[in-house]
Amino acid sequence: MIILAGVVLVGLVLGLLAYIFTRDSLSKYDLPQGQRFSPADATAVAASAAAVAALNKRLRGASGPLEKLPWSQRIHSMRETMDTFFAGAETTSVVTPVDAAGVPSEWVVAPGADSSRRFLYIHGGAFMAGSPKGYRVLTDKLSALTNSAVLAIDYRLMPENKRLDCVEDCRASYDWMLENGPRGPDAETLESPSAVLVAGDSAGGNLTLVLLAWIRDNQRPVPNAALALSPVTDARFVSPSIRGNLDSDVILRPLAKRLAWVPGFMIGLAGRFMAGHRASDPVVSPLLGDLGGLPPILVLASDCEILRDDGRRYVNKAVEAGTDATLMLWDNVPHVWPIFYPDLPEAGEALEQVEMFFRRHS
Repeated sequence: MIILAGVVLVGLVLGLLAYIFTRDSLSKYDLPQGQRFSPADATAVAASAAAVAALNKRLRGASGPLEKLPWSQRIHSMRETMDTFFAGAETTSVVTPVDAAGVPSEWVVAPGADSSRRFLYIHGGAFMAGSPKGYRVLTDKLSALTNSAVLAIDYRLMPENKRLDCVEDCRASYDWMLENGPRGPDAETLESPSAVLVAGDSAGGNLTLVLLAWIRDNQRPVPNAALALSPVTDARFVSPSIRGNLDSDVILRPLAKRLAWVPGFMIGLAGRFMAGHRASDPVVSPLLGDLGGLPPILVLASDCEILRDDGRRYVNKAVEAGTDATLMLWDNVPHVWPIFYPDLPEAGEALEQVEMFFRRHS
């Protein structure tokens, strides 16, 4: 009898945990699907498939079997791969190291770019990897496309630091950028920002969207527009594509493949553990906060990545709240594919949309 009561109690506890961590009140934001981009014809489809296959092979060779490594070695391998993957890429921007209110950063300024136009870029890497150096191939391009000086920040990473340390570094560097340009403090150069832009990818996309809410809530100068590439918006990891796209996401699959057999409530608990913070708090899950009163936002995502529905839900909820938000989806491309320009034709298409978006709003 005691054993039976114990089994029933355990069942009730597990059921309660399952309800708490897997209840999904956001499914109404799974539609509309967003604007879709696909290859125009059979020739374009074949060219795209060949480029993606070649890139996937290179990615597997660069990172190795991440899922087989111990966690500490996996993080080290991720960091090394992300810092060196684009080491041979040609860039034309002038790169200047700078201390942005205690955050190691670098200005990336394309030839002829207007230094009064300030662009904060927040790199991705699962909050545990990535650096401005590894992203120069993208920040170089963004500086040229937007005629802006890009401030790429090297925020503190987990697990050596807490998730909220990442958030604090973004806030501090944003405030600093409003008063400092590539030529020095605005008070000395007599320059002030003529436009302010913010962008980030993956984990950096999450930090971008969290930053926008903080800017609104703390009466900071609002950016003209913001871009989030393949962002994480819900640290509970409950959107449908988290599981549905595990097999098709070549980049995030090595990190997330074990989610396929983990119960939903355990995924929620894991999300809280990884964030070092309550997963339902908007400071780590921007989707769960107030999305009204934000600047224009463009979200790009791949239709075959696990974070697709994080972006979709964020945009649809933001639109409902009155924010000018747009979702664009590309077929059969990897996570954060614009960084792979010019190897992927779709990367060029996405960057064209980014250029037009920022031009409209700044």
